[in-house]
Amino acid sequence: MNSKPARPARTVDVIVYPGFKAMEAIGPMSVFEYANLHLGRRGQPLGYDVRIASSRIGPVASDTLMSLQATKALSPLALPDDAIIVGARHIDAALEQGAGLVDWVRDVWPRVGRLAALCSGAFFLAAAGVLDGKRATTHWGVAARLQERFPDISVDADAIFVREKNVWTSAGVTAGIDLALAFVEEDFGRELALEVATEMVVYLKRPGGQSQFSSHLLVQRTARPSIREIQDWVLQNLHQRLPVALLAQKAMMSERHFTRVFQQEVGLSTQEFIEGCRFERAGQLLADLSLPIKTVAARSGFTDEAQMRRVFQKKLGITPKTYRERFATTGVYDAEN
Repeated sequence: MNSKPARPARTVDVIVYPGFKAMEAIGPMSVFEYANLHLGRRGQPLGYDVRIASSRIGPVASDTLMSLQATKALSPLALPDDAIIVGARHIDAALEQGAGLVDWVRDVWPRVGRLAALCSGAFFLAAAGVLDGKRATTHWGVAARLQERFPDISVDADAIFVREKNVWTSAGVTAGIDLALAFVEEDFGRELALEVATEMVVYLKRPGGQSQFSSHLLVQRTARPSIREIQDWVLQNLHQRLPVALLAQKAMMSERHFTRVFQQEVGLSTQEFIEGCRFERAGQLLADLSLPIKTVAARSGFTDEAQMRRVFQKKLGITPKTYRERFATTGVYDAEN
């Protein structure tokens, strides 16, 4: 009996231009390289053929001291299976100089298997009209600008990444790794994606719909040390009741004064912050398929499963059970679902 022929490696073009963000190119490239490494260890053929593409062949300077060597010139006649456009720190200047890239996107996007834009790279897709009428994300720092300039796009300033059919957009820098891991999982399954994430020492538990602002990042952004300490304490004690009176006592403030200062410093009420922390913790725990949902609710500090369900419905429009089914690994958010 003849063995089943090996499928060819997926061609992936990482598209760069002068001033591109180096980390956004290197992160996904590393994901695909490690995927190939682990496929090889299994005795399987390589899964990805990755190339650096640009307007012309040759070195392309990034936003750091590093340049990448483009080995492929963009052409509508030589399309990859997947194209990933990285972002730029100065996206307005990049757009002015990158009219050719916008034209290329406009011409080829229906014919590319997956077209992804990382961070501010979404502006190239937007300028080409690809995102009109679609939900998309980008780095939170340029989300308002994207929405103002392209009002026909439904910009989600909070998501890690978003997928609509063959068009993907992601938040900044490390979110490109999350998106690339989602590609690997879609192509080769959860196990390989987990192996790659473990090799790279990154989490494989950030769903596309998860907030760009984790609870830990919110703590780091708080200027007042006493409030940061309360936030840290909350994160360590989500399993118990956390009334405002208790937090105010720990901060050595009156309840009224503490409530006002916390809102000013964090931009959220104490209950909003605690709810967000519990939601985030639950999302992490749901990735462990061995944990009953009731246990997840208890360890996250919800009073019961019903309360956790209400919070998930409010934030994501789905139940914890559905969240687990969709997002237990990389969590591809597909707007069609």
